Amino acid sequence: MRHLNQHWQPLEVANFLQKRRGETRIGETIRVLSSLAESELLEIQQAYAETESAVRPIAILGVPESIGPRANLGRGGAELGWQAFLQQFLNLQDSGRLPLEHLFLAGSVACSDLQMRSESLDPQQSEDLQHLRDLCAELDSRVASAVTTLIAAGFEVILIGGGHNNALPLLQSLAATQEEAVAAVNLDPHSDFRPLEGRHSGNGFSYAHEQGVLAHYHVVGLHEAKNSKTTLDQLQQAGFNYIRAQQVQQLSMRKVMPSVVRDVVEWGIPFGIELDVDVIMQAPASALNFTGIGFDDACTFVRELAALPQVRYLHLAEAAPSCHPAGLEAGTRATGQILSELVLTYLLSRNPQ
Repeated sequence: MRHLNQHWQPLEVANFLQKRRGETRIGETIRVLSSLAESELLEIQQAYAETESAVRPIAILGVPESIGPRANLGRGGAELGWQAFLQQFLNLQDSGRLPLEHLFLAGSVACSDLQMRSESLDPQQSEDLQHLRDLCAELDSRVASAVTTLIAAGFEVILIGGGHNNALPLLQSLAATQEEAVAAVNLDPHSDFRPLEGRHSGNGFSYAHEQGVLAHYHVVGLHEAKNSKTTLDQLQQAGFNYIRAQQVQQLSMRKVMPSVVRDVVEWGIPFGIELDVDVIMQAPASALNFTGIGFDDACTFVRELAALPQVRYLHLAEAAPSCHPAGLEAGTRATGQILSELVLTYLLSRNPQ
């Protein structure tokens, strides 16, 4: 996609492959957008535009950064989530039994320069914190540019971060291409509806609401002790709802989701699925959590929402391999597996076989 967007970082899939005789890896068969000629991209657009099916092509896009979490006074490490995903997902077997024919690999948003500039900044120092938040705002524009290119071309997007700050440019892009305000459902112990104090990972949805691009917002698994009174008051004043983490733990995700799905259907507008990896118990994330939601429940959340026709993206945020208690190597394995399974859950629900 480098032909269409200056903020695109092409991907060399071969660097991640571990080949084995007699087996075919997903990385050997997946189509990579950054390696296609512009004429081929136009052919893809036309082919999907002319079909009567509701099936759309799906592009996986990475944002290797931890600027947003650190600008929110959190830990770094989310810049490594994209690489951990690629190492696992590209080496899974293409057995001919997965719905991969509509899947494309887009590469990543070019943000290494911003990430490098952020690394020497100390968020405990007020000037440095402001600089981090300025860098996050600059990152917003790059992510929005890349995502808008994809959505305008007819793709659904699976965005793998990076921090949850990237929810704002996702929603901005979706609203711009649909020419209407849109919606989001977020599996997260935090509402990310913090005050508008400069951009960071904790206020993507409050900025989206303030800018008029977020019409409906529902948080599942919210932990009221992990959100300030100001944040929850703002969420309530905006007219947005949440389901407590304790309700999910008591009832199970299967019993919680029907009411969420009914709300989304009633909204009747395009929406995105948001999932902060720190909601999953013991998953390596910027905010490691030992008392959250089980992985099976996270898959149920994705599966139920991905089955709805108006979904336009899946956002997997905050996975941070270096935050695993056993170290980076264990964190990379765990992160790769978690992200890959959530992506496969989305794919299987979008294109049931």
